[in-house]
Amino acid sequence: MEFFLLAFPALLSIINPLGGAFIFLGATEALPEERRANLARWVAIHGFVLLNVSIYVGAYVLEFFGISMPVLRVAGGVVVTMTGWGLLQAGEASNDPDAAVHMAGDRSPSQMAFYPLTMPLTTGPGTIAVAISMGTNRPREFGRLLEFVAGTIMTTVAMCALIYALYRYADRVGRLIGPTGTTIVLRLSAFLLFCIGIQVLWNGVHELLELLLEEVKANG
Repeated sequence: MEFFLLAFPALLSIINPLGGAFIFLGATEALPEERRANLARWVAIHGFVLLNVSIYVGAYVLEFFGISMPVLRVAGGVVVTMTGWGLLQAGEASNDPDAAVHMAGDRSPSQMAFYPLTMPLTTGPGTIAVAISMGTNRPREFGRLLEFVAGTIMTTVAMCALIYALYRYADRVGRLIGPTGTTIVLRLSAFLLFCIGIQVLWNGVHELLELLLEEVKANG
């Protein structure tokens, strides 16, 4: 529960499933409701897998390829920033020829949901960086490790259930607030995504600068 109370708000702030729901709605509004519901379910499934793989395996993958956390944050920040900027500059989603779901053809819902709806729009590089950071702090003792596993499963299940619920019923929320309200929330969500990308990028750059200063002091 202690892990949940720390991890869930951290993931909630960077994933922003409410804002993502309107982006999801804008990208899939031309699709039938049944297919949109199927996509929402697959986004939640992909998100659950990505979060848990990042928590338990991400640190080892970074170590294997010699990638540091600051570099991951810089790369993730760049990707998220570019995605947010693209959404801010795009026209109405229903007329956007670059929307992946409009160009998906006969791809399965699983394939359509992974890119870009799950990665990078829902659980993107910034989220992965946060998840990997959580995984690097896991305890070594067996008893504490079991508590950590229970906490992570509780956190990721709750987060992905929230993602599914908001994405699944995004059209109803959209009808409730109307077309103008939906457009406003969509733009604000895109701007928030852009700001998150800048923040993640700055965190990575700040850590790299600190490491550089430490190295200069050590050699100076």
